[in-house]
Parts: sequence; C-alpha cells; structure tokens
Amino acid sequence: MSAEAQARASVDQLLDVLDLDASRARTTEDIFTGRSHSMPTGRIYGGQVLGQSLLAAERTMPPDRAAHSMHGYFLRPGDSAQGVTISVDRIHDGRSFSTRRAQAYQNGVPIFSMIASFQDEAPGLEHAAPMPTGIPEPEDLLPDEEIVSGAGATALRMLTERPVDTRHVQSPIYLTADGERAAHQAVWMRMRAPMPDDQRLHRAALAYLSDMTIQESILRAHGVAWATPGLKVASLDHAMWWHRPVRVDDWMLFVQKSPNARGGRGLATGRIYSRDGVLAASVTQEIMIRVPEAG
Repeated sequence: MSAEAQARASVDQLLDVLDLDASRARTTEDIFTGRSHSMPTGRIYGGQVLGQSLLAAERTMPPDRAAHSMHGYFLRPGDSAQGVTISVDRIHDGRSFSTRRAQAYQNGVPIFSMIASFQDEAPGLEHAAPMPTGIPEPEDLLPDEEIVSGAGATALRMLTERPVDTRHVQSPIYLTADGERAAHQAVWMRMRAPMPDDQRLHRAALAYLSDMTIQESILRAHGVAWATPGLKVASLDHAMWWHRPVRVDDWMLFVQKSPNARGGRGLATGRIYSRDGVLAASVTQEIMIRVPEAG
C-alpha cells in the first residue's frame, strides 16, 4: 500500500469509528453504538471515546448549536476489541445553551463519563492569547515515525497507522528524553487525509487528537521517556473548550505545558492554534503517572 493510500485508509477508519449508529432502544436517554480502533496495546485510545461521546451528544442538538466545552472522566480502561455503547441524557435545553451528559459503556459498565455544553453562535467580547513566535514550520520537521524508525514494531505501528501526522518541535520523547528538562513543548498536528466539511466531525476529531501528546509536558519536565521500563501513565480526566472553527486536516500547533505534578498525578494544559495563528481550542488533562524507582 502506498503512503498516500495508507494515510487515506487511516482517516477513513477514524471516520468509521465516529460514524455512530442510533439504537432503537430507548430509556430516558438516547442510545448510540460505535466501533473501536484496533490498538496494539489492547486498550481503547482515550481520544476515541472523547470524540464518540461528543458526537453522540451533538446528534441530539440542532445543527446551529455547537459544542463549546466538555468535562470528562476516564473511569475504566476500555477494550479496543469491543465496540462502545453511548447513552446521552438531555439534561437541559435553554434559549441559547444546552447541556448533555454522555457516558460510554462496555460490558454494562461505564468507561467514560462527560458533561458537555452547547451554544448558539452569538456576538460578544473577543480576545485570544497569541500563538508563540519562532516556531519552525511543519514542513521543516520530520514526521515522528521517521525519527523513531528504529523503535519496536508495536510503537512504530501506533505511529504509522494512526490518522494523525504529528511533528514535534522539540525532540520526541518516545525512546529517550534527551535535552532540556522543560515542562513545555509544541507539536504540529493534522489529519493525514482530507475530512468532510461537517464542523461537527472536525470538533470530534479535534477532541480525538487533543488526547495525543499532551501528557508529554509532564514527562519531559523530569526527563522521562515513554519507553522507560515500568512507566505507568493513565489519563484521569479531560476538559476541552472549542473557541473558533478549525479544520483538522490543515496544520495546527498544539502548545503544551505542565504547571504541576505531585502525588502520582500530573496536570497538563494545551492551546491549539490554526496555522495562521487563530486560537481554536484549549485543553486541560490530569494523568496518573508512576515512574519506577531508579536503582
């Protein structure tokens, strides 16, 4: 398979995962079902249930009422060999805002729970933090999979088969965490092939990729690489705010930093900019992190 065909196939697989089926089953909630990405680790990638849960909630909205925020908790690891059932509770519908609770289930128990808020487009005060300057262009950086081409088969497969092209501004920390121990980094990202024009899909895909690399500002601060033997990392919660429309099949800069780590937990924040410097979204995530004792 050519590189172009593989890129197209990876994005088509993501679109298939985000193509939820509406169930005829009804309680007091709307019920949807979705497929899962096959993952070498056997665990569902967190961004998958973020995107699926958001889209399920979006399916209960009129087209002109868009998601502006979500707050979710990862409750249990998911099995990537199984599909997901998502229930949506229509908590509130007001004149300008709506609120939805969505929960993703496997084997009858919730693996992810979130509340999202939606708003009609409205005028108002506007400002935004500027995109950092002095950042290399994505074309001047190597794709991550080319930098770690000597990695093990599992790690390399995760990079080459995912639908997102990622290019670290600083050296990636997949294998080693050389260089400055700084609690910040920046990563260029985009989908590997064009997406449909539907902004609901672009918001869901943005949620999907927002769970990717954000944990690294915590690891980089302590010189810890993903390949560290015995390292355990798990996302605990995830919050996201959509500020302005953006196309995820164009280059975006994900600027990340960690303000705190303590007690086996680390906090990471991120801002996602379009290539021309428009602030599209903000993200916050706390992770559980356990680093084996040196010795």
